[in-house]
Amino acid sequence: MGAASSLDTVRTISSLRARIQGWRRAGQRIGLVPTMGALHAGHVALVKKSVATCDRTVVTLFVNPTQFGPKEDFSVYPRDEARDAALVAAEGADLLFAPGVDEVYPSGHATKVHVGGLGDILEGEARPGFFTGVATVVTKLLLQALPDEAFFGEKDYQQLQVIKKLIRDLDIPVTATGVQTVREADGLALSSRNAYLTPAERATAPVLHGTLAQVAEQVGRGEDPRAQETWAKAQLERAGFWQVDYVTVRDAVTLEEVSDASQPARVLAAAWLGKARLIDNVAV
Repeated sequence: MGAASSLDTVRTISSLRARIQGWRRAGQRIGLVPTMGALHAGHVALVKKSVATCDRTVVTLFVNPTQFGPKEDFSVYPRDEARDAALVAAEGADLLFAPGVDEVYPSGHATKVHVGGLGDILEGEARPGFFTGVATVVTKLLLQALPDEAFFGEKDYQQLQVIKKLIRDLDIPVTATGVQTVREADGLALSSRNAYLTPAERATAPVLHGTLAQVAEQVGRGEDPRAQETWAKAQLERAGFWQVDYVTVRDAVTLEEVSDASQPARVLAAAWLGKARLIDNVAV
């Protein structure tokens, strides 16, 4: 297992591969934790899981420009590499891969990975191009590192399903593992974007998780998913969410609409509170 003092940082794909090849030759199992930095306890849970189940853990730190829309927060997205590095070193990660944009997308880069269907709904519809950006960079990171297992948070539940599908479709020899959402004591899912909430908005924010939990419980008891979605949207608007992009009950794997809870299902939502777009999901 990695020691806190031994975290190195590499910035090129060739250096990353050289380090991983050495570990591979020693028969070690490699875990990968892809991040965009601005790390919090949710990311720490991913690193902990990797360190606990793999011999070596690589954390990637790359704010991916291709998953931000023209009006989104790429330029102001929080960046503090030294803090992030200290955080993952303390958890026992072995290597930080922090490439520049030119290393990941060299001049003339033209290939994109698009997961049709699953990547076009919900988040894909609300943020056009988002999942193509995510799928492309995750495919690249998986092929650059070729870990045995890669760890992703369940807070971004649709993203996790998109990644699992691209791994299956492209025959990438990596297992994608979802790690349970880490929450504040009042239920709010940890997110780098929570920093955009004012104190008053922060007090309102837990209503999102509370509402989804109620919907999950009601649908689990046999209530109609569509009626529950309508109730939830009104509940969020009443609480002060000024725009609800979606609140919906979906199949846990395909994310297609379900009429009841006979199959594993998930309640997913995205809603705006002030300047923050909050997303969350709860299992039925």
